[in-house]
Amino acid sequence: MTDKDRTLNRTERLFALVLLLQNRPNMTSRELAEHFDVSRRTIFRDMRALGEAGVPLTYAEGGGYEILEGYQLPPLMFSAREAATLLIGASFTKLQPDPSLQEDADAVAMKIREVLPDSVREYIDRLQKRIVLDPYWLHAFRARPEEEGRWYDLSEAVARQRQVQMKYLVKSRGEVTQRTVDPLGLVYYTDHWNLIAYDHLREAIRNFRLDHIQNMFVLSKSFEPPEGFDLEEYLEERGRGSQNRRIRLRFAKTAYRWARRDVPAQIEDERETDDHVEITFDFENLDYVAEWLMRYGTDVEVLAPDDLQAAVREKARAVAAQYDDY
Repeated sequence: MTDKDRTLNRTERLFALVLLLQNRPNMTSRELAEHFDVSRRTIFRDMRALGEAGVPLTYAEGGGYEILEGYQLPPLMFSAREAATLLIGASFTKLQPDPSLQEDADAVAMKIREVLPDSVREYIDRLQKRIVLDPYWLHAFRARPEEEGRWYDLSEAVARQRQVQMKYLVKSRGEVTQRTVDPLGLVYYTDHWNLIAYDHLREAIRNFRLDHIQNMFVLSKSFEPPEGFDLEEYLEERGRGSQNRRIRLRFAKTAYRWARRDVPAQIEDERETDDHVEITFDFENLDYVAEWLMRYGTDVEVLAPDDLQAAVREKARAVAAQYDDY
C-alpha cells in the first residue's frame, strides 16, 4: 500500500515525513506534496511543526529539505544489543515453515537495519555474518504452497473472533474431516504451530496442528469465546488432564542439556545424580513420547510407565528389523 492508497492522519504523516527525508534528502515542498497527496501549504505547516518539535531540518543549497546527519527518531534509537536482539528474533521467525512469515521477517529486518546509526549497522552486519541458525531447518520444514499465509489468516480469525471452516487430517486414522471451529488461540510447540479452538463437530475445545489442515477459509460469522476462557489457564489445566499418564525418565546429563527444552509438558520433578538426570511429568499421548525418545537412543531410559517402555521397545525393534538382512 502506498501513501496515496489511503489518507494519513497528521501524526502518521509527520512520522512518515521524517523517515522519507532521512532516506531521500533534498525533496522539495512540491515533491513532498505530490508524494503525500496534500497541498504545499500543508507541507509547510508540517515542516514548521517538525521544527518546533526539535527535528533539525535544513534547506539544502541545491533546493529541497533535509535532516541533519545523525538525527534519529527517539523510538528508533536502538543500542547495538537491542538491535541484535530484534534482528536475531527476525531470524528465528524466518525458520518458520510459512513462507509469508519468512518474507515479513525479511522486511522487518530490512526496516530495522535502515534506521540504525552507521556504527551500529556495521556491528550488526559483522555479527550476522558469523551467526547461523539451524542451517538444515528450512529444508526439513518447507511449507507446501497452499499453506502460505495460514498463520496470518488464523491469527486474524482469533483476534476478530471469526469462525473458521476447514478440512483437517486426523493422522492417527488417516482420515480427513470437515470442521467448523471457533479459534481461541495459537500455540507454538517446538517445531509446529497449533490452533486451540472450540470444535462444533466434537462440541468441545480441541487442539489442531496447522500442518494437518488441508484447506481452510475464515467465515464472516462471529462467535463469543466460552465464558471466562483463558488460554494460559486452559493449557495448564490440560497438562493436568484426567487422560494424562505419569512419566518418569532417566537421561544422561550430556543428552539432557538438549532434551530439556523439548520435554512436551511441564516437568513436575527433576533430580540430578553424578551422571544422570531423572525427570517426572504428565502427558497423555505415550506414542508421541516414545517417538520423541527415539532421537536420544541409549542416552535415555524409561523408568515408568510399563506401556511406554513397551512402546519404545517396539519402535526400536522396528528400526533394528530394517537392517536384519544386512
